[in-house]
Amino acid sequence: MATPTIKLNSGYDMPLVGFGLWKVNNDTCADQVYEAIKAGYRLFDGACDYGNEVEAGQGVARAIKEGIVKREDLFIVSKLWNTFHEADKVEPIARKQLADWGIDYFDLYLIHFPIALKYVDPAEKYPPGWTGTKNEIEFSNATIQETWQAMESLVDKKLTRSIGISNFSAQLIMDLLRYARIRPATLQIEHHPYLTQKALVEYVQKEGIAVTAYSSFGPLSFLELDHKEAKDTPLLFDHSTVKSIAEKHGKTPAQVLLRWATQRNIAVIPKSNNPGRLAQNLDVTGWDLEPADIEALSALDKNLRFNNPVSYGMYIPIFA
Repeated sequence: MATPTIKLNSGYDMPLVGFGLWKVNNDTCADQVYEAIKAGYRLFDGACDYGNEVEAGQGVARAIKEGIVKREDLFIVSKLWNTFHEADKVEPIARKQLADWGIDYFDLYLIHFPIALKYVDPAEKYPPGWTGTKNEIEFSNATIQETWQAMESLVDKKLTRSIGISNFSAQLIMDLLRYARIRPATLQIEHHPYLTQKALVEYVQKEGIAVTAYSSFGPLSFLELDHKEAKDTPLLFDHSTVKSIAEKHGKTPAQVLLRWATQRNIAVIPKSNNPGRLAQNLDVTGWDLEPADIEALSALDKNLRFNNPVSYGMYIPIFA
């Protein structure tokens, strides 16, 4: 069964459920992407910073070669990293990322963070991470307006069909919409019952911008990163509210957390290397939570953000 889609303001349809490539191991990435395509996934969410775009592309190429899908059946997302925000650096790195994937265009290309860092030559270090070659944070003077105009040119040159943003605040989006020739098609944010970002979601949806949630399972995604707040926070899978709703509907806690988002027209990008969970994570659109369930899950909000540069020891307080 085809995954339901969201109609983007660019005119394209984006699957409501995709496969996220953050922290997918290089050794297994090609196989995981291939198996996910076989399981029915069509959206793959990658990024320069994940360091596995070559392998993800190998999985895509295998599936296409075997006739499982055509390129046009897939919705491939990637992201512009912080060190490539200067106008003349955007197109070259987008072309490198396309070459890594082995494709001619992205379906969606996002600004990963509203942070401009000093350029790092990919020949010297790739992906450059936060601290480049000097192991320290160095900022660039590139403005978001400058970067966005370069993103728009990627659409003009058919290197990407849609462009969007990630980890942006409402204030930044309000400003961007004042000068954007091409409006952002999507906003990707951390979104789970511990961090609902209700006002931000409502604002961008009213503006016709689709929302994609990452880290839908809250602290679980961050445990392996030795993240203190994540370790100190009860897992959503074990929360009595989540478990009772899952039992009521005959679903897993993961499915409940994903459906909490998709039922509100928010796309999700979970990942798994378990075939059973791959299928379960796709099955989060053909059934409904009750309004009281959604309210109960939303009431768990603690404004608790895990994906924050400050949490990793970098004083870049973009969410202050």
